Amino acid sequence: MLEWIIPIVLVLIVIFFIVVYNGLIVKRNRVKNAWSQIDVQLKKRANLVPNLVETVKGYAKHEKTVFENVTKARTAAISAGDNVQKKAQAENMLSGALKSLFAVAEAYPELKANENFKLLQEQLDGIESKIAYARQFFNDSVLAYNNAMQTFPNNVIAGMFGFKEKEFFEIAEAEKKVPKVSF
Repeated sequence: MLEWIIPIVLVLIVIFFIVVYNGLIVKRNRVKNAWSQIDVQLKKRANLVPNLVETVKGYAKHEKTVFENVTKARTAAISAGDNVQKKAQAENMLSGALKSLFAVAEAYPELKANENFKLLQEQLDGIESKIAYARQFFNDSVLAYNNAMQTFPNNVIAGMFGFKEKEFFEIAEAEKKVPKVSF
């Protein structure tokens, strides 16, 4: 009887290792996929920005610094690579620059009535919503992965196979402040 127990226990241990390892792989791949989804939306936004800038430029020729800031922020966002912190910082800079651009657009009623501007603004609003959702999904995936990797007994297996903790996609402190509304 004892001769059957040892092989069964060994088989169960091997199965346990396989299940935990595969679970960590699935979660790590989900994080990679979530990051790719963010990247897709950020690229869509980056592609819309030049059209938006050109449309606003036609109405607000003297707002040169705003356009330069948007262009610099877009370039930084595109070239940030896959480092989560650098990408988050660059995207936050682009979000701030776009807010400035929309503030300039508010000063030109004829621009706000322009169909091209309305369409671009609607597309950008839609992409911003998708980016927010993709960031949330990414952070949820990172949380699930990090929790799985850090809890016992998974942490033993994760350490043996070199799994590393992932970083969350965080927004800048300035973006967290509640906007002031006054009439």
